[in-house]
Amino acid sequence: MQQMFNQLLQFLQQGISAIFRFVQLIWSWSVGQISTLVAVPWQQWPLWKQILLVLVLAGVVWALYKAGKELFEAGEKILGAFASLLGVVVHTLPSVLLAGLIALGGVWLMNHLDNTPLRLQAFNPFSSGPPSEAPPPGSR
Repeated sequence: MQQMFNQLLQFLQQGISAIFRFVQLIWSWSVGQISTLVAVPWQQWPLWKQILLVLVLAGVVWALYKAGKELFEAGEKILGAFASLLGVVVHTLPSVLLAGLIALGGVWLMNHLDNTPLRLQAFNPFSSGPPSEAPPPGSR
């Protein structure tokens, strides 16, 4: 069971790592393209190319604003989810502590009880001696 759990965690880790490598690739490529666009020698261009450059830059700024807004909203949701997770973890502590105490008590009982089976003896209230001296059933 432990090996299967470890393999699942390793699979998830590799998947998340691949996603982040892909995101890094896209971000690096996009930053390179934006840097190339900003570095163009636009001063010698005719007016219509400068207007086109301004429109392209406006599109880039709009796309980056949209991405930034989505990242901010996602970060806010992640922070809220993390706070909820911490609340649940704290809320479940008494149950987890109780489970640990039950396990501790069970282990203590298992270690301190005699391994011989319990002997149930018939108790005869009319006999004069202790229950161990009672005659076995059917001997009368």
